Amino acid sequence: MSTLALALRWIHLVASVALVGGAVMLLVAGASDRPTALAWQRRVARAARWLLLVAVVAGVGVLAHQTALLEGRAGAAFEPRALLRVATETQGGLVWLSRLALLALAGFFVSGGLRVVARVDWVALHGETAALAALALALASAAGHAAAVEPGAIRAIAVDFIHLAATGVWAGALPALALLLRAASRESGADARPYAVVAGRRFSRWALVTVIALGLSGVVNATTHIADVAGLIGTTYGRLLLVKLVAFALALIVAARHRRRLLPALSGDAETIGRPAMRRLAASVTTEAVLIAAVLAVVAALGVTPPARHEQAAWPFAFRLATAALERSTEARWQVLVGSQVAVIGLVGLLCVAMLRRQRLRLPLLAGALVLVTMGGALALIPLAVDAYPTTYHRPTVPYTATSIVSGMAVYDEHCAVCHGRSGGGDGPAAPRLPRPPADLRAPHTGDHTAGDLFWWVSHGIARAAMPGFAATLSEEQRWDVINYVRLLGVLETARWMGPTVDPGRAWLVAPDFSYTVAPAPPRSLRDYRGGRHVLLVLYTLPRSRERLAQLADAYQMLTTLGVEIIAVPTDASPDAIKKLGDTPRVLFPVVTDGGLDILSVYRRFDTAPHAEFLIDRRGYLRARWSSRTETARDMNRLLAEIQELNQEKADAPPADEHVH
Repeated sequence: MSTLALALRWIHLVASVALVGGAVMLLVAGASDRPTALAWQRRVARAARWLLLVAVVAGVGVLAHQTALLEGRAGAAFEPRALLRVATETQGGLVWLSRLALLALAGFFVSGGLRVVARVDWVALHGETAALAALALALASAAGHAAAVEPGAIRAIAVDFIHLAATGVWAGALPALALLLRAASRESGADARPYAVVAGRRFSRWALVTVIALGLSGVVNATTHIADVAGLIGTTYGRLLLVKLVAFALALIVAARHRRRLLPALSGDAETIGRPAMRRLAASVTTEAVLIAAVLAVVAALGVTPPARHEQAAWPFAFRLATAALERSTEARWQVLVGSQVAVIGLVGLLCVAMLRRQRLRLPLLAGALVLVTMGGALALIPLAVDAYPTTYHRPTVPYTATSIVSGMAVYDEHCAVCHGRSGGGDGPAAPRLPRPPADLRAPHTGDHTAGDLFWWVSHGIARAAMPGFAATLSEEQRWDVINYVRLLGVLETARWMGPTVDPGRAWLVAPDFSYTVAPAPPRSLRDYRGGRHVLLVLYTLPRSRERLAQLADAYQMLTTLGVEIIAVPTDASPDAIKKLGDTPRVLFPVVTDGGLDILSVYRRFDTAPHAEFLIDRRGYLRARWSSRTETARDMNRLLAEIQELNQEKADAPPADEHVH
């Protein structure tokens, strides 16, 4: 059923594109009174009727297949009630229904029943056909992957709309152009040869514009649906896109060849240059059309393949490139610098080869330039290469939350502490018996590895270090939990240097997300404030913190005006926290009554003082820390100054939940 559905999508797409392009090609070529040109126009018009019929039938078939999928039974594809329900009650169905209606309306103009008297009638006839068919084709963007983009669905649909419309205008016109060139290249078609030459040159100019639009919109589409290089190489969607790009590039090479060599030759002597060039151009355009048909087959497959952004990428190589080594090694930096300069010299040599006309010198210069590029590239890239695994670019399926970290802490204590030590320093009781010392999980190098690297090691172990794999012992969720805990261990040492002052423009420490409840209100989370407010997380101990809480209560209205929310957590995690506070001070900000244990278990790892405050920016980064251990009191004006600093910052860093190591 899926193979049939893919074939139906491809047939519908090819027919729709050719329908748009045929009408566009007629408009580009213009009206003519030459018999050969008139015969070509009638042939294109007849083809349009068949293409319209094929597009409608295949479109109904696609809708029937979607109905069978949604209903969960193959028989639903042939039930009018089920088809009508899907067509009228789902977004995809409504889009398909609208597209089929537009095609049916276009059928009124391609039916051949309209009388054409003046030139303006001829232009209007084919213009209406082109517009309706293009709209029906491009409207598919509202039922595809672009419609599911969040946020920015409207922008994604608009870009995809342009991409599809440009495809119809350029690619769809190729078969009609090939037919005209082939007819005019015959001896019997001499009357239409000037007409074909003009049409070919006009189309070439239009094609350049549409190909640029295709390229730009394609780049935007790719960045929307593919998050990174791993998604391009390591997912089915990404690999299909690479196949599409290769076929598209071949089509462009063919197009560039006939634009540069064959089009100018059309004006030559008819017998020796013009007609042979026109025959070769017709064959070249046909080849280009076949390549575009292959591209459309890949597009049909992409339409039913989950975008790479929503799939876990399986990295196919045993290495990846990373700049971490450059930060710790001067030798590595020099090696990369020297290698890159050698490669640049080689690239300059390649440019010289392209510009050199003397054939005798080109081969040795080309060989030398290639050697320099290869040697320089290898010299520069070797220090950047680090080990990689199939899961290296996997995104954690368990969010970096306080609850996950607490669960991971328990797993770590049971399975990992015996080697890595309770604090992650690599000093566990079993460490002396291992063939190599366990890694110090508190060291900065922990942050050099991706979450996917850690997941691979936890799952499959490290043989040379005698580390066992836990894939059979721990669930996937437990493994991600322990990785979240290891991520926390990796930043604790550096975080100890964080003070009460915001370091401008340096957002690096992800604040673990947490959920909390202020009875009787529904639960909330730290993430709820993302993009809207900064958060001042206050861990307090009574009675010592009462004076500070009074200061915060007095300044609460001003803080909210500056875009700050206060979340207070009692260090005893008491469910009666509000009752214990009493009426003095009168607190209007949230005081956690449930969920405090997980918050304390994580954030007291950053500071164990009886009273501690953490300033978290609206992107989710921990930016400043103040505690009673370092200062007995804190001037409220200093806190306001730090908040003003955050408000003036430009949001250069990505949101914290995307900042995964």
